[in-house]
Amino acid sequence: MPELVYPPVIATAKTLFRLLDLKITIEGAHHVPRTGGAVLASNHVSYLDFIFAGLGANASGRLVRFMAKQSVFTHKISGPLMRGMRHIPVDRQAGAASFRAAVAALKRGEVVGVFPEATISQSFTVKELKSGTIRMARSAKVPVLPVALWGTQRLWTKGHPRTLTRRHTPITVLIGEPINPADFSDPNMLDAELKTRLNALVDRAQREYPDAPAGPDDTWWLPAHLGGSAPTPEEAAALDDADERRTTSA
Repeated sequence: MPELVYPPVIATAKTLFRLLDLKITIEGAHHVPRTGGAVLASNHVSYLDFIFAGLGANASGRLVRFMAKQSVFTHKISGPLMRGMRHIPVDRQAGAASFRAAVAALKRGEVVGVFPEATISQSFTVKELKSGTIRMARSAKVPVLPVALWGTQRLWTKGHPRTLTRRHTPITVLIGEPINPADFSDPNMLDAELKTRLNALVDRAQREYPDAPAGPDDTWWLPAHLGGSAPTPEEAAALDDADERRTTSA
């Protein structure tokens, strides 16, 4: 089936990046296989993360099929685009169907993008990972590639206003070496390995980031352990719990 939607969307995004003069650094793109299935497992700090994680795979000529919540697919604007790019809807009430669709895509040789933390990390540190990423890779017998994104939260993240026209923002995309599920007889060990590698990549991206807060009022995008005013992981967990309760009661 021809790709009629995805390539124009990528071209448009790249044009916007140039107009905004975003300083995008991508390392490890060669780890993305040029053929065959793979799971791209990224940390999650921004509503725009899927764009930049997908950009990291573009050098290998791969179009990443991201798993995203069902509501994005039913939206009048984003819905047609998401369906046209063949992303995979995730319905919390029918999680098994989403899982099967992702595994089928991997077995067809697709690259599937996931955010194992499930929601944006308001502490900008790596949260606990959901088990679906590991289960998908094991079921499809494909590698998992850890991906660290940093700087994307400065454009649009949870609890802060969008600054989509912000210029000259550095964006870091680090793609780690593939993890072969066959090397781990215990899925818990594979999960721990993925989290270890994600933590290491995110920590490196944060510490090597080429920009600093403009002043005391601009530290919100840095994690607390690096001197920023973002919530601590414990405070962020409490915020997530409150959000979950509001969603459940709505």
